[in-house]
Amino acid sequence: MVTEGPGSRNLWWRDVGTFQRVGGQRRFRYRWAIIAIGFLTPYAAPSVRIVLEGHRGLWWNGLVLALVAVYSLCYLLFPMVLPVDDLRRRLVFCVGMLAVGWAQLALLGPDSLSLMTYVMAMLAFVLPVGWVLVLDGASAAGLAVLLLVTGRWSEDVGDLITICSVSFALLVMGRLIRTVRVLRRAQDEIATLAVTAERERVARDLHDILGHSLTTITVKAGLARRVLESSKDVDSAITEIREVEGLSRSALGDVRATVSEYLEVSLPAEIAGARAALRAAEIDADLPHAVDDVRPDLQRVFGYVLREAVTNVIRHSDARTVRARLGRNWLEIEDDGTAAGEVRQGNGLRGLSERLAEVGGTVTARPKPGGGFVLRAEAPEHDEPAAAPATAQVRPVGEPA
Repeated sequence: MVTEGPGSRNLWWRDVGTFQRVGGQRRFRYRWAIIAIGFLTPYAAPSVRIVLEGHRGLWWNGLVLALVAVYSLCYLLFPMVLPVDDLRRRLVFCVGMLAVGWAQLALLGPDSLSLMTYVMAMLAFVLPVGWVLVLDGASAAGLAVLLLVTGRWSEDVGDLITICSVSFALLVMGRLIRTVRVLRRAQDEIATLAVTAERERVARDLHDILGHSLTTITVKAGLARRVLESSKDVDSAITEIREVEGLSRSALGDVRATVSEYLEVSLPAEIAGARAALRAAEIDADLPHAVDDVRPDLQRVFGYVLREAVTNVIRHSDARTVRARLGRNWLEIEDDGTAAGEVRQGNGLRGLSERLAEVGGTVTARPKPGGGFVLRAEAPEHDEPAAAPATAQVRPVGEPA
């Protein structure tokens, strides 16, 4: 398939789409054999009758019969070349049949002008537009010259017009079939891409929602176990278990809301949830108390950033303190854990990158020189030109945010 683009200057000389093999291709061939025999009968019958009359000699009759047989066989078999992606093979097939048609016309004379309808229509149906204009155009011009030279213009010009009209109709039909095939393949590709994108979206949302909730549940369940093992403080353990139950119900509700596409992340709610999760993990939290300065269109995505950052701190670091700061178009979370070395972009950071890309923003993730980790999400101001990239990347250490 050739599509529009810098490399498609010769589009007229190539196929926009090919007659690819489809499930009904074999049935079409059988049906075409029956239809073609009906089409060929008006052409073959007069030629055979002339041969049977035997006025021109044995060699002439044999040559006419051979040309009729080859011509008819080519017409019957031309659907076989349709699925062939090699344009050269189709071109050789069509030029060969065109030569046979002209040879018959030379033997039988202008009275058999209508037989050229078969080959010119087939050629218009099979080949790209450029080759159709050259070959069919040359054939039509040759037929017009033949009628003028033989003095049959006024008598047979109607047949010439019919041949050209039928060829043009088959040209349009062939281009239409090619276009439909291209559109069907494009629809299949779009459907595949849509399914892939939806899977990625669901995976990202479930990671963002369940990752945080399950991490908090794990921490609180562990805290309740330690309380029971160490101090046997049943009341404190029951309190933690109740919070685990509440978090489990909340996570279940979030999953249902996500599947139903009703989930709305709230930055104030995420701050409150992060404070509770960090307290349960015995990590000091220095978090903002208000989000009024943050742009409204960024509060949802910043909520996801805060959730992912706090989840990573609880899971992967031995931090004792977490500090978060907010600006109009930025959010920065840092901790004093043991994270160091090169930052690897996992599912969480990749999901944040995609979310920030939707608002033209970036995510910067880097370890602190003295130990710890810094995650910064930033979006451009409204008055700044922001051409959102396809996917925001986690920038390496030292690159300015």
